[in-house]
Amino acid sequence: MLEPGKILQERYQLQQRLGRTAAGHQTWLAVDLESQEQVTLKMLAFSPEMQWEELKLFEREAQVLQALNHPRIPCYRDYFSLEREAGAGLPWFGLVQDYIPGFSLQELLEKGQDFSEKKVRKIATEVLEILIYLHELSPPVLHRDIKPSNLIWGEDGHVYLVDFGAVQAQAAVTGVTFTVVGTSGYAPLEQFWGRAVPASDLYALGATLIHLLTGVTPADLPQKDSRIQFSDRASVSPSLVSWIEKMTEIGLEKRFSEARDALAALKSGNIQGANLQIETVRKIAKRPPSRIQFSKSATELNIKIPSTLVREPFSVVFRGILFLLLFSPIILVFFFLDLREILLSGILIVPLGLFTIIGSLLVHSFGNGNKITFNRNYFKLEHQIFGWSYFQQTGKISEILGIFINTLGMSSKIRISSGNDRRTYFYVLATGLKDVEAAWLAQEIQDWLDLR
Repeated sequence: MLEPGKILQERYQLQQRLGRTAAGHQTWLAVDLESQEQVTLKMLAFSPEMQWEELKLFEREAQVLQALNHPRIPCYRDYFSLEREAGAGLPWFGLVQDYIPGFSLQELLEKGQDFSEKKVRKIATEVLEILIYLHELSPPVLHRDIKPSNLIWGEDGHVYLVDFGAVQAQAAVTGVTFTVVGTSGYAPLEQFWGRAVPASDLYALGATLIHLLTGVTPADLPQKDSRIQFSDRASVSPSLVSWIEKMTEIGLEKRFSEARDALAALKSGNIQGANLQIETVRKIAKRPPSRIQFSKSATELNIKIPSTLVREPFSVVFRGILFLLLFSPIILVFFFLDLREILLSGILIVPLGLFTIIGSLLVHSFGNGNKITFNRNYFKLEHQIFGWSYFQQTGKISEILGIFINTLGMSSKIRISSGNDRRTYFYVLATGLKDVEAAWLAQEIQDWLDLR
């Protein structure tokens, strides 16, 4: 019987059980008495009721882990077996790995923690980096059981992939006996046919992110045309919704085929399907006619957007005239009526009103020229009038979530979505742009950000 305080192999002292495991499986936090370091001990009891395939998977996990070397995968340390006497009547097999202090994403969900878009993007990015490493090994290594309980949010702020009990270290082979592995709701259809491929892990990651964003397991969410319906329960950008939808396409041909492609799309926003970012508008081969001043280098990007008067002269003049016409009756009242009772206060309203009207027209006409600067760490947006900055906004490059184009009528505007775990901000870079002009400028900004 395994219990706290028991010493296995004269080396590993059990401390406490970790998590929930299937029958015959136990995971323990233990101390390596030789190094005095905490380790994770996975134990498998070989009973008459157990299928041989379970032991094969356990041995395969140990073999694969010995060959892996990635900072976000707990290192393999040891593999051993216990005789019946030591294992209270059952032979046990043990696998020892580094212990990662922290909490699984499943534990965080059960504690009621909300996952912001910023945190979900970080999790997706770090898991994809692990999958790039695994899938590009020769032969590729498929995890086949990505889900919240197998992802650890470490005390160091990084995400770790654990439990390789379903790992497959070779390409899927058809026409042979296979073991069905994976968790319902997270595993794609082809995996239950024994035909797991790298894109199968991507599906599981996408389903995991849906669980984080909604707080509901994918199996419990409604489906339409075999697609998990989650967008109405997640307050995130349309680009992230589209990216997750592509990750969880039921058809392999519609899903990302490689983790590297999925990561590039996540960073660039190059997803087809929503309201969206630059790639969904149009890929511009060359610069369209524009008064926008644009210069870039490896370390800095500078953009100057002319005022609305330069870009939309007739629109500004029309709005100015309309503004004056609306207020002219009020002004005429003060000029032509006998307003002795108003005295001095009434006399002052006339020039004040005219000053307000003229000032508003000038600011609207000349005051909304923008200067935008990007460097390696920060971006700065300056609203200018006659070259003088009257309002500034700054943000961190690392916190940019996406670049969006919104079209209204005959013109478009570009805005940056940026934020952290607590709040999301929007910065309007330019308004009143032509559709093709907005697509070109947003593309140039995104391309520069991708190269930094």
